[in-house]
Amino acid sequence: MDTKPFEKPVVVELGHVGKYRKIRSAQEAADCLMTGWPLNRGPRHRDAVETCLKVLEGYRSTADARRALVEAAKESDVLVPDEKLN
Repeated sequence: MDTKPFEKPVVVELGHVGKYRKIRSAQEAADCLMTGWPLNRGPRHRDAVETCLKVLEGYRSTADARRALVEAAKESDVLVPDEKLN
């Protein structure tokens, strides 16, 4: 199965401070959003799950999934900015 890779990974901090997870595809994003996401979920989380599933079904682009994941990560305050990784 094609996991629909992202052009650039999205890094999130889940569970513990400093515990980063690099999400490289729509499949990884869907898995993370549905099983490993923090409890502070909002409408952007729901949108990201739906978008990732649509990407995996071939109806949306990987860029859409990545954008939706970034928005969900911002909403839940788990997005790791690029400058924090350097």
